[in-house]
Amino acid sequence: MSELLANLALGFSVAAHPYNIGFCLLGALVGTLVGVLPGIGTVATVAMLLPITFGLPPVGALIMLAGIYYGAQYGGSTTSILVNIPGEATSVVTCLDGHQMARQGRAGAALSISAIGSFFAGCVSTVLVAALGVPLTSIALLFGPAEYFSLMVLGLIFAVVLAKGSVLKAIAMIVTGLLLSMVGSDLETGAGRMTFDVAELSDGIGFTNVAMGLFGFAEIIRNLEMSQESRDIVKAKIKGLMPTRQDLIDSSGAIARGTILGSILGILPGGGAVVASFAAYTFEKRISKNPERFGRGAIQGVAAPESANNAAAQTSFIPLLTLGIPPNAVMALMVGAMTIHGIVPGPQVMTKQPELFWGMIASMWLGNLMLVIINLPLVGVWVTLLRVPYRLLYPSIIVFCCIGIYSINNSPTDVVIAAMFGLVGYWLTKHEFEPAPLVLAFVLGPLMEENLRRAMLIARGDVTVFATRPISAGLLAVALFLLVLAALPMIRKRRDEVFVE
Repeated sequence: MSELLANLALGFSVAAHPYNIGFCLLGALVGTLVGVLPGIGTVATVAMLLPITFGLPPVGALIMLAGIYYGAQYGGSTTSILVNIPGEATSVVTCLDGHQMARQGRAGAALSISAIGSFFAGCVSTVLVAALGVPLTSIALLFGPAEYFSLMVLGLIFAVVLAKGSVLKAIAMIVTGLLLSMVGSDLETGAGRMTFDVAELSDGIGFTNVAMGLFGFAEIIRNLEMSQESRDIVKAKIKGLMPTRQDLIDSSGAIARGTILGSILGILPGGGAVVASFAAYTFEKRISKNPERFGRGAIQGVAAPESANNAAAQTSFIPLLTLGIPPNAVMALMVGAMTIHGIVPGPQVMTKQPELFWGMIASMWLGNLMLVIINLPLVGVWVTLLRVPYRLLYPSIIVFCCIGIYSINNSPTDVVIAAMFGLVGYWLTKHEFEPAPLVLAFVLGPLMEENLRRAMLIARGDVTVFATRPISAGLLAVALFLLVLAALPMIRKRRDEVFVE
């Protein structure tokens, strides 16, 4: 306990530096803006800002990117409640009851409960990140190449189980992601793989191009299908931002349950904040004495998903910082940001760069506090922003995306590749393929290949090494069990019910 307090003291001394407070505030503000404006996802924004982090100090850059991620969870709820359009995928379920509350003149209560739930969940999950950091890092040091390979296989299977829609489609996305990650030069021999003699592909496909195309451009194309008139903006003046005593009593249980559920699901690869918010809402509806109130302005329908998505956003840093494995697309971009600064994500970060590890954790507390302070007073500003016509908003977003992609390698080919992935991403969403497993497989692909080769070299080509090492065998057994479970018709039906609301 004393060691944990000493580490947190170190973290707060780093996070409280004026520069880092500035980066944290900037991240929280940009994140809220990203959450508020539909069509600009967190993945696209973090991808856009990656080139900017070249010139920043590593701790400040990572604090800012983390702030964008959990700030977007706050911002997404504002549009869901006031406009009935989720700024973020994590806030889709908040629309169901949040907007109904706003139409009943209770927008203030919905916004404040959403902020209180988010703040509570953020604080609790940050404690979890701090508490689990040391034990998980010591476990990670026992891992060899075989264990890491098996852990990544388990991560991809989790992505299949937790992806909405067909299990077969999720597996197809993972296989596609793995194939795309192999494009370029062979790790060992340097021979070209699937490059088709195109010189620009010899270094492989850039992660930013894939992420920006699938999540940035594709989302914008999808949003262009919506007419300006479809935005049901609450015209009435928002008053009564302080929730009543009854509101607090009604929502306290939902906030606590959403926090616990979100904290667990955030750690699992492939799950993250989106699954957490859906699961929390479904769970609240199942245990409610009056389930018919859900969808008609039940405050629990706002409190539970908002607490869950914030808790999941924070705990998704646990596998990234301790094992070096990104559980979702945004964390995959954080791996990119760390690599830019010469930091190898994994168990070595805590021992070799404790100020970075604990500074980031302490900054989450400060960031959550900032978000409550800046969000509620600025509700009027966000509503004004939402009245900006799409025809002006989207061209400017596309221009910024293109500048961000071009500036990484000064290559026009990268912009063309991202545009192609934008069309692919649009096609995928229209045919109910979820792009998140593809991105996760694309990031883990090179790491899996490297660990597979190292494990085989150490074992002198003996494939049974994955089954004879206890930890590796255990991880593969869990992966196989989950895959069989997800394929069973009864489980598949229950799994689909969670997403169909």
